[in-house]
Amino acid sequence: MEKFGVGQPLQRFEDARLLRGEGRFVHDLAAPGQAYLVLVRSPHAHARIAAIDRAAASAAPGVLGVFDGEDLVRDGIGTSEVTLQRKRPDGTPMFWRAHEGLARARVRYVGDPVVAVVAQTLAQAKDAADLVAVDYQALPVEGAVWEECPDNVCNVHEVGDPAATDAAFAGAARVVRRRYLVSRVHAQFMEPRGALGQYDPATGRYTLHLDVQYPHRVRDLLAERIFKVPKAAVRVVAGDVGGAFGAKGWAHLEQRHVLWLARKLGRPVKWTCERSEAPLADEHGRDCVSEAELALDAAGKFLALRVRTTNKLGAYVSSDRQLLPTFSNLGSLVGMYGFAAAHVRVLGEFSHAAPIAPYRGAGRPEAIYVLERLIDDAARELGMDRVELRRRNLVQPGAMPYRTALTFTYDCGEFERVMQGALVLGDWAGFAARRDAARRRGRLRGIGLANAIERAGAPPGDETAQLRFDAAGAATILMGSKSQGQGHETTFRQIACERLGLAPGDFAYVDGDTDAVARGTGTYGSRSAALGGSALLLAGEKIIARGKPVAARLLEAAEADLEFARGRYVISGTDRGVSLKDVAVAAGGLDEHASFAPSAETFPNGCHVCEVEIDPETGTVEIARYSVVDDVGTVINPLTVAGQMHGGIVQGLGQILMEQIVYDAETGQLLTGSFMDYAMPRAADLCNFELEEHPVPTAHNPLGVKGVGEAGAVGALAAAMNAILDALAPLGVSALDMPATPERVWRALRGAAKAR
Repeated sequence: MEKFGVGQPLQRFEDARLLRGEGRFVHDLAAPGQAYLVLVRSPHAHARIAAIDRAAASAAPGVLGVFDGEDLVRDGIGTSEVTLQRKRPDGTPMFWRAHEGLARARVRYVGDPVVAVVAQTLAQAKDAADLVAVDYQALPVEGAVWEECPDNVCNVHEVGDPAATDAAFAGAARVVRRRYLVSRVHAQFMEPRGALGQYDPATGRYTLHLDVQYPHRVRDLLAERIFKVPKAAVRVVAGDVGGAFGAKGWAHLEQRHVLWLARKLGRPVKWTCERSEAPLADEHGRDCVSEAELALDAAGKFLALRVRTTNKLGAYVSSDRQLLPTFSNLGSLVGMYGFAAAHVRVLGEFSHAAPIAPYRGAGRPEAIYVLERLIDDAARELGMDRVELRRRNLVQPGAMPYRTALTFTYDCGEFERVMQGALVLGDWAGFAARRDAARRRGRLRGIGLANAIERAGAPPGDETAQLRFDAAGAATILMGSKSQGQGHETTFRQIACERLGLAPGDFAYVDGDTDAVARGTGTYGSRSAALGGSALLLAGEKIIARGKPVAARLLEAAEADLEFARGRYVISGTDRGVSLKDVAVAAGGLDEHASFAPSAETFPNGCHVCEVEIDPETGTVEIARYSVVDDVGTVINPLTVAGQMHGGIVQGLGQILMEQIVYDAETGQLLTGSFMDYAMPRAADLCNFELEEHPVPTAHNPLGVKGVGEAGAVGALAAAMNAILDALAPLGVSALDMPATPERVWRALRGAAKAR
């Protein structure tokens, strides 16, 4: 058998099945007798619901029921909740309001669900939805989203030492101040969301099929808060998931609707989010503005960082998900650099928009964008070389473990070597010649870099794994982590094969089913390999230990004389042994669970170098070159790591170049509701990426893994925008907000020319 283990660049085990069209996505499912749900959504950003006339819709062909928010209340359907403890600026408790499922009395953003229509066919449900007459009385979009919260401030969160930061700024030789905007975006996964709900009146049990990142968390929410039943009364099944990026979380309204209506109507109910509905129905990402200040001494040493950020939360805060992007990764704001002091203040504000939630990076890309933009602007303002300014402030390996000024403690990393490697890979030294060549062609060329670091696999929270051999010796891996396309079926097999010495085909693989997998936390925050992989490794160790006495009996030897390697128990010093499979058969099966809870988070890091060319006549930006040297700790599968990096980089570049959710300022109407208006990156917009790994394994988990799922996006935003501004700076453009669309770049160039 060829080796199938950790460190090998193996093609994904699941790809053959998916490429043959044999994936099992929620939209592929159909239950006998299923009905179809269509939601009537508000066309207004803010309006009072004066009346709802359901008569025509209820009488339409095939309609099984038309329901509004009052029906939810009458049936006792609960809501999600916020558990995080936060305050408002005046010290009073945080203001939050969970969405009730269907809006009552008032709608607060375009797309707010108001009425649920269920019919025998999807076409009938759509036709009937058009017949629902809602009397809206439009209200202004300026002012309070909630009457009880007139200033729209949900909460304020602070991190760092304000007194030490103020003192450092008072003694600084130079202070650089800038304002940076990070736009609102949409995840735009390949598979729009969906859900199929079933209810068995004989057992009182709910079954929900859906595409989600945290099946067990969805089950717990539905059981404890929504339907108020024991967890055992709810089964959640997530099959193949066509992308998630943080946006397919645990508190989506439609998940409860299909179960509620299945119970109410006595038949399965399915909801399929169409591409045109997704920007209205889904949570969005990012959307923040930061006022950032950097204090330096006369030699360019960083003294302190001060950041004031306003995050637009959307109209509802229904769960902790809406707050996580605003605070959970603020520590990334000090990056790879040594700061004596730092202070960050984040204000969460309501707005007439869809709620926000984690989106690939969940605060990490935003933080690195602010810091790395600020460093470039400081270098330009101070007349310093931007690479040298970074180099003299990087935390050195000898300082590890290093506690930053913003809560994090870096356990390991070789930041300067990573940056130097990226400068070599991206041929930073040869850039001047390339810029000159571009100038002769009438184009502007710029180069930018970003040192990116992020927190991954953070406590609290563990992950679970189970290894099960049946009485015939067949093995199954059961994981609490849920794949959404990251290649879990391959990487987890690699870990199991490495430890147990079996072939990949020896293992069946199961995840996403709360009946089959006893417990799981889910996939987010680049945690699956570090936590789930470590749990699987520990389960393998327990299997080996459980089988050892059985092997000793079969070999008529003492347990102390046995060694395990390459799938066999062998008597030391001999060739006598027995396979793990035979031991499992003799034992009547082997079954072990394990969990792994990290003692501390890990810190993937890397340096991104981006090179662009700009046509000054049209403002078009071309990504000419992109290089990354990354430290994700132990690399389980280089191909998977490269795939994750590629995907993250593309999402970051998409946000910088073209992606943006836009609401009209006066009406609150969504202006980017389709791919006609919301631009997405394509192959022609990009270039080949040059990637190298510089692994420095962590000691915080037995695999030495740090995480890779979000690393590409974390560095891409800042590297790309720094490159764009480097190209524009010689012509007097010193600031530009994302996305750097051709029109925006063209206007910036014309404005600079006029100023000159």
